[in-house]
Amino acid sequence: MDILIGISLALAISLLARIVGFDRERSFYPVVMIVIASYYGLFAVMSGSQQAFIAEAIPMTAFMLAAIIGFRKNLWIVVAALAGHGVFDFFHDGLIQNPGAPTWWPTFCGAYDIVAAGFLAYLLKRGQPPAVA
Repeated sequence: MDILIGISLALAISLLARIVGFDRERSFYPVVMIVIASYYGLFAVMSGSQQAFIAEAIPMTAFMLAAIIGFRKNLWIVVAALAGHGVFDFFHDGLIQNPGAPTWWPTFCGAYDIVAAGFLAYLLKRGQPPAVA
């Protein structure tokens, strides 16, 4: 069920962003990536686990940097970051112990990330938004 909700929500938000015009700005998907990257850190802070936050800070920083570099250079980097975060989600529990992360989060978020990456890739193949700044 988590995967189905993640897929549905990613499609709904991506389509809404397309209809409203949010995703016509190069910054939309990089900002989405930054928000996505911050959730595990938020869960660690909510649980009060400094150790989990420190562990989460490494991948969080990497994905945020990918979003920034992708925004400045080429949005295909953001596609890779979103897809990579989706894969990271499916392995998260085996890599980092975060007591604040809901048990359903990795599968939900992984599905969301991969669908969002696919939607951005579709837009880039159509030439909107432009892949390169």
